[in-house]
Amino acid sequence: MIELVTKGGPLIWLLLTCSLVALGIFAERFFHLHRSVIDVAELLQGVSNLVQKRNFSEALHEVAGTPGPVARVIRAALVRHEMSRSDLKEIVQEAGQLEVPKLERYLAVLLSVVYVAPLIGLLATVIGLTDTFIKLEGGNGFATPAELSNGVYQALLGSAVGLAVAIPAYLFYAYLAAFVKTLMHDMERAGIEIVNILTDQREATSTAATNPEMTGNPRIIAFDTAAGTGGKRSR
Repeated sequence: MIELVTKGGPLIWLLLTCSLVALGIFAERFFHLHRSVIDVAELLQGVSNLVQKRNFSEALHEVAGTPGPVARVIRAALVRHEMSRSDLKEIVQEAGQLEVPKLERYLAVLLSVVYVAPLIGLLATVIGLTDTFIKLEGGNGFATPAELSNGVYQALLGSAVGLAVAIPAYLFYAYLAAFVKTLMHDMERAGIEIVNILTDQREATSTAATNPEMTGNPRIIAFDTAAGTGGKRSR
C-alpha cells in the first residue's frame, strides 16, 4: 500500500486524507443519530396520560430525561402549554428548525468529499500524463519504457483512488441523509401530536367547567317549608 501511494504522487495522500475525513464524519454522525432514535408513539402516549391528569411537571421531567430532537420539540410545547393552538404550532416549528442544523452537521463536508475526490483524481491523472510528455520532450521524443510506465501508472492510479474515495463517501452521505429525513419526519409528527394533545386537554377541561352535568354534580333539592306541606321543589 505504501508503495502504491508513493508511486501515485502527492495527490494520493490528499485523497487518503479525504477518505479518513469521510470515514470519521460517517462514524460520528452514525452513533450520534442512533442515540437520537426513540419510540415516538410510546413517548407521546406517556406524555398524553400525564397531560390528561394535568401533571405537566412530571411530563416535563419525563421528556427531559429522553434524548434526541423529538423530545426537545415536545418539551418546547409543554413549557408553554397554556398558549393557543396557533402559538403552539409556531413554537414547535421553531423548535424543529433549530434542531435541523444539528442533525445535518458535517453532511455538507461529506458531500464536498464526494464532489472533490474525483476531481483530485482527475488532476492526478493530468499531472501523470503531463509528466510523461515532459519526459518524452526532454528525450527528443525518446523515453525508456520504465519512464513511460511511471507516468501512465500515476495517471491511472489517481483516477482509481479518486473514484474509490468518492463512491463510499456518497453511500455514507445517502445513508445519513435518509436517517436525518426520518428524524425530521418524527419531529413533525411529534409536534403535531403534542399540539393536539395540549389543545384537546384544554378544551375538555373548559367544557367540563362550563357544563355542570359533565362533572357529575347532582341537582340541588330544596324543601318548601313556607307552605307547611313538606313538599319539595327543585332548583
